Amino acid sequence: MPIKMLRIATADGEADAFAALPDDGERYPGVLMYADGFGIRPVLEEMARELAAHGYYVLVPNLFYRHGPAPVVELPEFIGAEARPAIFAELMPLIEAHTIERVLSDADAYLGFLTAQPEVHPGPVAVTGYCIGGLLAMRTAAAHPDRVAAVAAFHGPVGADGPDLFGKITAKVHLGHAEGDLTPEGLVALNRSLDAAGVDHTSEIYPGTVHGFTMADTDTYSGSGLQRHWDRLLPLLGRALADG
Repeated sequence: MPIKMLRIATADGEADAFAALPDDGERYPGVLMYADGFGIRPVLEEMARELAAHGYYVLVPNLFYRHGPAPVVELPEFIGAEARPAIFAELMPLIEAHTIERVLSDADAYLGFLTAQPEVHPGPVAVTGYCIGGLLAMRTAAAHPDRVAAVAAFHGPVGADGPDLFGKITAKVHLGHAEGDLTPEGLVALNRSLDAAGVDHTSEIYPGTVHGFTMADTDTYSGSGLQRHWDRLLPLLGRALADG
């Protein structure tokens, strides 16, 4: 799958981004993919290519473009425990500065760009995200119920905004939680909130996983967790974007 390097006009400048897409001249449903807090790097390109190979145009923006082009923070090829304190010392101010207002402003720009691409089929899109990107995906779906038909979040703090967020979501939802992030009791409480809001969802803890389990360039990676993620994500997109 080819990669296209892109620039997206936003209210605060230009966001660097890339897209992965089939190279056959056809139009495909669009998917906005939010990276984890470590941001755009080779593993995100690999995941976007994998998703694109199933028949999607996958757009991945640099969440922290206001602070510079990706990679905003220098990362080692493999992110192990010894590297994390220094990386997070640089990342946390960027994450804290990424306010809800910025998230929603950027989401407008990203969705507008995505749906305007000639390779993207008209109609609703999907949003997926990892770690903090999972919360951004949920916020995007809540802000654009008319445009987002599916949302998936993996090892993300999806309950951070409280149950009011869920009531604004009309998309089909899948939440894949790390065993290290959510207790069974926490899962029951979260799913009750989703049920009360009328969200069409699946939400489960992935066995034997810790936070960050989808990312193959980290010491938290789980091969079985990543595969389970694909096993849940692809059918969700297939159902929600079937008319794309």
